[in-house]
Amino acid sequence: MSEPDELYTVRAQYWLGHYALSLDEARQAARRPMPPHLKSEREELVLRAQLALGNYDKVIADGSGMDKPLSMQALALHAMYLSSSLDARPSVVDNLKVLMSNPEAASNTSAQLTACHIYLHANLLREALQCVHHGLTMEHLAMCVQIYIKIDRFDLANESFNLLKQADEDSILAQLASAYLAIAKGSSSSADAVHIFGGLSEQYGPSIMLLNCMAVANMVAGKYEAAEGNLKEALSEEFGGSNNADALVNIVVCGQHMGRKPADLERYLNALKAGHADHPFVQGLVQVESAFERESSKYVS
Repeated sequence: MSEPDELYTVRAQYWLGHYALSLDEARQAARRPMPPHLKSEREELVLRAQLALGNYDKVIADGSGMDKPLSMQALALHAMYLSSSLDARPSVVDNLKVLMSNPEAASNTSAQLTACHIYLHANLLREALQCVHHGLTMEHLAMCVQIYIKIDRFDLANESFNLLKQADEDSILAQLASAYLAIAKGSSSSADAVHIFGGLSEQYGPSIMLLNCMAVANMVAGKYEAAEGNLKEALSEEFGGSNNADALVNIVVCGQHMGRKPADLERYLNALKAGHADHPFVQGLVQVESAFERESSKYVS
């Protein structure tokens, strides 16, 4: 097991979706002396947490500029991508490709990780995997697990997961990867995922991310009432997740499985359409609705 350092809690809170707490921990860590490499990582983690909180302008302002480290420039591009319209996003990806052609990128694991995240958003799975497939860090291995699951290569996902366990079996990343694999394998192992997410929530406190993950695990297990409870908690004022796209999508899907009336789900769908027009779920829904309207109009007398 790897020894904890000054940024252990900062990383842990970030990986568990406690982004505001991660920022607080990073600010406290800044008051303590630390080696240059940890100081640079702390600055990156601050931008990553800001990015997760949707503070895109802040990330762009702090990460842009040729004088900034490559990893921070990549984070600025990620913020630009997420804050851009769908039409403008391909140009951001082109800028990312230029940035990653820099010889320094070949050894910059942080920039590689951010590039992987952007490519995943753009659904460029081959490019995303190329950034992390060597598994140079634990986060790289964790991303490999997720990508291999996404392309239905559970054999390779298990290989990356085993490497992650060898590095640190008790790490949060290893626990999360184990839970993701359990969900992907179906209802037979989804209880293991519920147990892992529940344990992490008890130890570190629930977050919107953990509640969403637990809800998905419960849905895979067929426990829709438990999943709905997780999602209502995620969407509650306490967590400030009323506009969280994942929770909104999940509660709509959960409601459909439970036979909820369309009127009961309408407010969640309206919130999705209003706040996340570029979300793949919303885009697919709009396409289906438009197609239905076109066909139904043919039969109007």
